[in-house]
Amino acid sequence: MRIQKAYSANNLRQQLFDLIVSEHPNVNRLSYLTPECVNEYREKYIRNLIEEEYGQVDQLQNEVINAIKHSKILSYKIGNEIAEIPTFGERIADKIALFGGSWTFILSFFGFIMIWIGVNVYFLSQSAFDPYPFILLNLILSCLASIQAPIIMMSQNRQEHKDRIRGEHDYKINLKAELEIKLLHEKMDHLIVHQHQRLLEIQELQADYLKDIMHKLNGNKT
Repeated sequence: MRIQKAYSANNLRQQLFDLIVSEHPNVNRLSYLTPECVNEYREKYIRNLIEEEYGQVDQLQNEVINAIKHSKILSYKIGNEIAEIPTFGERIADKIALFGGSWTFILSFFGFIMIWIGVNVYFLSQSAFDPYPFILLNLILSCLASIQAPIIMMSQNRQEHKDRIRGEHDYKINLKAELEIKLLHEKMDHLIVHQHQRLLEIQELQADYLKDIMHKLNGNKT
């Protein structure tokens, strides 16, 4: 029963087998390994693959390796992760950024400027509160620009944080898919070799049966 539950070292990929032999020289192709041992060295093999391709393994890659080791699913909904409850200031910043980047703001602000100029030039030409060159209007525009710019930057920083989380999530899924494809090839190779061995055993048994039949036929003839 133990042999049936164990992995034959002869069916392992050469790279994985070499990794095991490098730490356990007494292992050969006739040895049998426990599933825990094979999974442990598969994890090491994956780490080596990542280090060769990407350099040092970082936190995101560690999460992917652990997900593969424990058969976890990474394609979860990230809405809860990025949908943090914003503070009052962040909500105000988002609304200002949303309104400031719309045609409604552009048209309404353009209309405000036209009304301001029209009132001071035509309707109150003799007693204008902001005559040409509209110094008060320039002051208001400067104050508005100085306040609006950092508020919009606050909203952009929050959006960049959400985009970074989405990017890390996509990276982990793609890396996990790439590594699982490599492991799938390994398992397919294992199954193919195992099936070939079974076919050879069946053919040997058939050959033994044929020999027995031939011996019996030859014995009957004599």
